[in-house]
Amino acid sequence: MKLSERLQNAGATAETPGTTTATAERLPTPPLARPTETPAFTGATVAGGTPSSSPEAPTSARIDAFAGLKQRAAEALYERMGTRFSDSSLREEDLRATAREELSQVIDAEQVPLSPDERRRLIQDVADDVLGYGPLQRMLDDPDITEIMVNRMDQIYVEKDGKLVLTGSRFSSEEHLRRVIERIVSKVGRRIDESSPFVDARLEDGSRVNAVIPPLAVNGSSLTIRKFSKTPLTVQKLISYGTLTPEMAELLDACVKAKLNIIVSGGTGTGKTTLLNVLSSFLPNSDRIVTIEDAVELQIQQQHVVRLESRPPNTEGKGQVTIRDLVRNSLRMRPDRIVIGEVRGGESLDMLQAMNTGHDGSLSTVHANSPRDAVARLETLVLMAGMDLPLRAIREQLASAVNLIVQIARLRDGTRRITHVTEVQGMEGEVVTLQDAFVFDYSAGVDSSGRFLGRPIPTGIRPRFIERFEDMGITVSPGVFGAALTGRR
Repeated sequence: MKLSERLQNAGATAETPGTTTATAERLPTPPLARPTETPAFTGATVAGGTPSSSPEAPTSARIDAFAGLKQRAAEALYERMGTRFSDSSLREEDLRATAREELSQVIDAEQVPLSPDERRRLIQDVADDVLGYGPLQRMLDDPDITEIMVNRMDQIYVEKDGKLVLTGSRFSSEEHLRRVIERIVSKVGRRIDESSPFVDARLEDGSRVNAVIPPLAVNGSSLTIRKFSKTPLTVQKLISYGTLTPEMAELLDACVKAKLNIIVSGGTGTGKTTLLNVLSSFLPNSDRIVTIEDAVELQIQQQHVVRLESRPPNTEGKGQVTIRDLVRNSLRMRPDRIVIGEVRGGESLDMLQAMNTGHDGSLSTVHANSPRDAVARLETLVLMAGMDLPLRAIREQLASAVNLIVQIARLRDGTRRITHVTEVQGMEGEVVTLQDAFVFDYSAGVDSSGRFLGRPIPTGIRPRFIERFEDMGITVSPGVFGAALTGRR
């Protein structure tokens, strides 16, 4: 009898009054997650919070029976594999192949008749739980999902097409979720425990991970994964998405090649790192590039690259290496370009000093909601360096170091657009002067689906750094600025 028939009979038995205890013993109900073939998200889940029922929907007894088989297979696999799970000499591919062979033997020992499809699905589900990331594995494999948010073991949201959706997936227990978190952070040499209850880490593909566990996370462990595309986004793709225009792309290409110092500004989740990756693709292959990050995320395509990553303190509170330490050290590494994933502290002062002392063409990102806010934010971050500098000196340093601010935003329709390309022109009195070269046209309105019809348009004002282009032999098309080349200087 096939598993599906056994499960159907089990469901019927469970619903019949007078079910014997022997039947309950044959089909134990461990506290495990729903089988992974349960739809990840449905319309009813979004609207009402629980999946809708249908004549084809599996009964709870059938789900528990399948979960019981999965639980027994996973436990047996752990016993068979033993220390091989933590053997660093085994490659991931070899470990998975060995585990699948052992799992096949475990399923054979269960002596449960399975169709080829049922067997394949069972092996995949157990492999995801034991070797992968449990119920998150299929979300990680889904290219349409850009972010995964685990609020607690039984509540998982995803971002899809710019919208948040509550899924029907869940972890079997808080311990199951903690095992997945520890599996992620241990692979990149980080730790998470009661003495260090939150951590920033990354997956093998560069996806950003943040985890918080009790006692800081009151409702249970929380996990947030911002996925990275397996293939880096190109400038052509960003143009097709409407993030920027061909004219803007041509200007940014010229700015990077002319070694302008560029700051990418934006809020959380707006795509600053993605845009920084695209800007880095304009870097010449002949340049020596040093990247500095908290958790390695940048996907630099050039070959002459040195990647540096900060390090948190160990269990004794020693051994910490900060972004600021790495910025200082990078100056002794003969870099042509310094790319800092994000400035969020005193390293801002060191970055501005590097930009002002011959390290032109540096790139970085900062959290801010507008170019003017980005200037104010950088001023505040410089003050965090602990140097008792007058505000005017900070502003003069900033105005001299930064040439261009590229503002990116996530609009209410879920799309990510560049809203400003702004030149930092210098100082007038006590104020840093800014001049927009491109601004987003909100006046175009929205279409019937609520998507913005506007695009970034040139302001018609020629930036001062065009003269630098001419000195370096870099040309841009006359149409980049529209009427700018015959307009004001």
